[in-house]
Amino acid sequence: MMDDKQTVRVKRAHITMMKHKDTALYSGVMLMGKSEVTGGKFTAYTDGFNKKYCSDFIEKLPEPQVRGVVLHENLHVLLKHLLFGIDMFKKNKMIANLAADFVVNQIIKDITSQVNGELLVDLPEGAVFDPMFKGWSMREVFNYIYKENSGGGGGGEGKEKGKGGDGQPCEGDGDDEGDDNESGEGDKQSKKIKVNGKEYDAGDEFDEHDHESAKKTPEEIKETDERIDRAIREGGILAGRMGGNIPRAISDVLEAKIDWKAVLREFVSSSTKGKDEFTWRKMNKRQLANDIYLPSVEDETVGEIIYAVDTSGSISDEDLAKVAGELASLCEMCQPERVRVLWWDTEVHGEQIFEGDYSNIAKMLKPVGGGGTKVSSVSNYIIKKGITAECLIVHTDGYVESNINWKLKLPTLWLVTMCRSFDPPSGKKVMIDE
Repeated sequence: MMDDKQTVRVKRAHITMMKHKDTALYSGVMLMGKSEVTGGKFTAYTDGFNKKYCSDFIEKLPEPQVRGVVLHENLHVLLKHLLFGIDMFKKNKMIANLAADFVVNQIIKDITSQVNGELLVDLPEGAVFDPMFKGWSMREVFNYIYKENSGGGGGGEGKEKGKGGDGQPCEGDGDDEGDDNESGEGDKQSKKIKVNGKEYDAGDEFDEHDHESAKKTPEEIKETDERIDRAIREGGILAGRMGGNIPRAISDVLEAKIDWKAVLREFVSSSTKGKDEFTWRKMNKRQLANDIYLPSVEDETVGEIIYAVDTSGSISDEDLAKVAGELASLCEMCQPERVRVLWWDTEVHGEQIFEGDYSNIAKMLKPVGGGGTKVSSVSNYIIKKGITAECLIVHTDGYVESNINWKLKLPTLWLVTMCRSFDPPSGKKVMIDE
């Protein structure tokens, strides 16, 4: 260890924040990975799991700023900026750095509590901050700055790739299209980034983001994602007992589970509603016994429902059984003309078409596949085959390619089993984990 005194200060920062109601939420994440104080020419950085602090940098800071720097790095981990933001760092490293820092620094700025007559956490000189981004996600901030800078770092047309909103597609085994520039296009152009009339230099931020070390295999991403989720839940329990407040940027991760079955029923119902008509040619038999004459409902046939299942290897038999059972009850409820089940991983490997009696559909499913993951293949397949349907249900773990090429215009519901940060290219997402 390079400097025992500064190591003690970092450990003391951990203890102080873990004991305070406004920062206890981050306890589990603080205990994850390694927190090292070493020598070198840097300030502080994280690879999305481990955190490193420069001894010379920490030595110059008062205690509130030491705690602020420690919290800053741990917030990058908690919000999974390095885990699921690789596509943004590849697109423009400078803007991705700024976007991530704007998000975490806002959370730190919002903590105004004091310890021993001084701020619990404070930001060092040079830390970027803009109150405009309060409550924004990293991707929302990135897209805004990228567009404002006309393509990022000068030049270009500011064409937005990806979708604004919390989270983003998680990396799988699919082939990403474009974005081959590892260093980010901004590195070849201007080193100045403009945000709301203010100019930021590449050296304005006080920490660095080790996105190169953060690159992981899909299996490693899943494992790290799950460990962070567990750490957040543990910290959330502690913060709840202490009466702490949870920032909006983090509350989505801790919110109660949604009844995905109810969402699925509502989705299919709303996607096919308007298909019923009243007719006076036949009376409502249920009301005739009461001498009440009402028209009956004449059902027009609901068209086709597509159910696309991710068979990349991480979808369990239990997952399939749950959703297949619910699919059977939905089919009985709305009686579609047909149900088309697509089996896909990096491509659509097969399909099954069911019509009429859906009571045994769960037993008749025959999954095929088991390779990598590329959800764009579903959109491409449906368009290429000219398939028309009322709606599409995509069942996936969410660990798909970074840049989804989705051209399909069809009401779509994404049933996601694992990757909470997955951001669908269109339609609605619901987590179906218990």
